[in-house]
Amino acid sequence: MKKYLKKCLWTFTVVAIVAVAVLAALAVRGLMNLGADDGTVSGARPKADTGSSPSTGVGRECVGTRPVDSLPHAYDDDSPLEPLERVVARVDKLAHADRYAAVYTGLSLDEDSKSVDVWRVPSAAFDTEVCGSVVKGVTVRLHGTDVDRRTLDALADRLGDDMRRWDGTFQMREVGVDERGFVLVGVDDPDTARPIVEKAYGAENARYIKVEHVDQASALTG
Repeated sequence: MKKYLKKCLWTFTVVAIVAVAVLAALAVRGLMNLGADDGTVSGARPKADTGSSPSTGVGRECVGTRPVDSLPHAYDDDSPLEPLERVVARVDKLAHADRYAAVYTGLSLDEDSKSVDVWRVPSAAFDTEVCGSVVKGVTVRLHGTDVDRRTLDALADRLGDDMRRWDGTFQMREVGVDERGFVLVGVDDPDTARPIVEKAYGAENARYIKVEHVDQASALTG
């Protein structure tokens, strides 16, 4: 894997049953979706789409027109980047900028179609910067949310700290931030777990928690 793969933001927080692991790496090559795991504990995680609550739908689609070499290199090295990688690296850099911390939610990519889906709290300035970074051969679709990544990460951390809290009632098997704007909680018995989790974290947080059944979490090899 390229050096780039070790640098990019991996917008997915995973919590194992026996340990909480927060990972940061954005896998570009060989992934159809940023939600895929890379050597971590995981279960079923839905592929990104445009219809998931609380997303407000596609706000803008940008088809690249600028030459690949016209986009500044995202990192201080000379490793070559393909068009899709260059765009993802640029979005990753914007996501780390202080001025967009309250805007950025997450992203997923499709290498086959050379496209990137970005979820964000609608922001004209952020959209302009992202769309201005799209090179020829790449398409970026911007989707609206009402929550930023920091809020989701903090909520996932709280849920992860409570991993064993309901043992005997239901088993919480994993917790992960989904780039579309919610925290996915994988359990053995969602019908039992859902009302308990929603009550425990309050109505405001429950809007961003999606409880689903997952099989026993198992270590994957990346």
